[in-house]
Amino acid sequence: MNAIVALCHFCELHGPRTLFCTEVLHSPLPQGAGSGDISGQNEQAEEEEGGIQMSSRIRSHSPAEGASADSSSPGPKKSDMCEASGCRSLAGGHPGYVSHDKETSIKYVSHQHPNHPQLFSIVRQACVRSLSCEVCPGREGPIFFGDEQHGFVFSHTFFIKDSLARGFQRWYSIITIMMDRIYLINSWPFLLGKIRGIIDELQGKALKVFEAEQFGCPQRAQRMNTAFTPFLHQRNGNAARSLTSLTNDENLWACLHTSFAWLLKACGSRLTEKLLEGAPTEDTLVQMEKLADLKEESEGWDGSEEEEKPPSQPDLVEGQELSKSSPETSLVPDCNSWNVAHRRVSVFRSLRHMRQVLGASAFRMLAWHVLMGNQVIWKAQDTDLVQSAFDVLRTMLPVGCVRIIPYSEQYEEAYRCNFLGLSPHVPVPPHILASEFAVLVEVRAAARSSLYPTLFDDEQSLNKYEFVVTSGSPVAADRVGPTILNKIEAALTNQNLSVDVVDQCLVCLKEEWMNKVKVLFKFTKVDSRPKEDTQKLLSILGAAEEDNVKLLKFWMTGLSKTYKSHLMSTVRSPTSSESRN
Repeated sequence: MNAIVALCHFCELHGPRTLFCTEVLHSPLPQGAGSGDISGQNEQAEEEEGGIQMSSRIRSHSPAEGASADSSSPGPKKSDMCEASGCRSLAGGHPGYVSHDKETSIKYVSHQHPNHPQLFSIVRQACVRSLSCEVCPGREGPIFFGDEQHGFVFSHTFFIKDSLARGFQRWYSIITIMMDRIYLINSWPFLLGKIRGIIDELQGKALKVFEAEQFGCPQRAQRMNTAFTPFLHQRNGNAARSLTSLTNDENLWACLHTSFAWLLKACGSRLTEKLLEGAPTEDTLVQMEKLADLKEESEGWDGSEEEEKPPSQPDLVEGQELSKSSPETSLVPDCNSWNVAHRRVSVFRSLRHMRQVLGASAFRMLAWHVLMGNQVIWKAQDTDLVQSAFDVLRTMLPVGCVRIIPYSEQYEEAYRCNFLGLSPHVPVPPHILASEFAVLVEVRAAARSSLYPTLFDDEQSLNKYEFVVTSGSPVAADRVGPTILNKIEAALTNQNLSVDVVDQCLVCLKEEWMNKVKVLFKFTKVDSRPKEDTQKLLSILGAAEEDNVKLLKFWMTGLSKTYKSHLMSTVRSPTSSESRN
């Protein structure tokens, strides 16, 4: 998480001061930060907290990280620091702390002040606001403030017991600064719980020290017996004690570094980005509607089956049962089983494969009829081949435009299906053969075919067939055709695109044209615009050609009921609009 966590203190002599801060570094350490490690202080230690392992070491000191007399340093001047280290966390020669996150190669650097002047100014301003004007009722608790220029701050103020302080307590705050307001607000519950735990631990340690000092030398009675002296005359003698003295913990800053580094790591890991696909596509909506219809039908069937018992099956002939179960029959070669296995291989794998088998001109004619919504009839003996052809061709259409009868012993009308599989002996009505709204694919035995074709080569297995594509309205070679057909052919002929990439191209093309269908449906069916406006809209959509218009009208039938009902429900009636006016 790109943020800074800092511990701040309100000094009675100097006001709000930053004691200790931890920041995230994604780039190498600044120049001078790792160029002169002090010998004897570069010990490697493995620290683990909350399942996060970090390699920590003492790093070299730079003038901007601690107290410095140099006026160019972003930190406070030495004359402004408390003599008793009340405004100082690390000693003048202390280099600070660095933790290396092995998983992400991120460094968590802790020191008294940020090294960068701009960050120092942001932390300084947040520190002043957290301990002056931006406080919650009771002066102890969490609060959120900030702006786009200086960052947003989560601040939690608290008191630490001090037997030598006025009111026997000192005022501190832990602040978290980052530029992402939404991220910081979403992290509020997590930060509040973890920072509250750190505060409780600090207050618990300080309370033990306070109680021990009060038991040895009670300050309240001593102060009551001492003559009153105005505060202005004793300011220099009432310097704040260091936090390590108040908690009696010499390793306090190392522990805070570990806690702050883990806090930044854990807070950044708990919120992750996810890819949202947006609203469901039309294909998804149509599939959901079909599943809902099938569920209703199945529930109706279950109810009818409970009332009526199925008729009993006739007893099998004993000879037939033995022939199926006798182990001796397995020794005889089964030609039918070989043919079934062979037929499973004789299938179309993809549109590119079908185009290679049928040829470019025949495939273009077939694809044109598919996209226009005309009836596609396949006559073949091999049902697996017909089913594979339909599975490949349907990928060019939206789900709502696909109506398939895989295999039938009689001709079915076009209103029932646009993909029809027929047995070779089933006659097709003459008016269908002469119609421009149908295309027939006849699968015949090839004149020259290998007697034993290769089982594992699809192209070789399809060589035994001859595919004849005929239609009452053949597509001329020089016809432009719908735009989507030209794009599909361009993708199929591009050998640099794999089959999976071509499939994704089809998905994108279908979604592009379904968006045009939605606009046209809203424009014509819902808003009832005149033909002149519709023609202008088609020109804007790049679909003013005759074939594109036919395609849009056919694809309009594939819109989901959910989308149509949503559009219809949003249309205001003329009477209601007039009454409002």
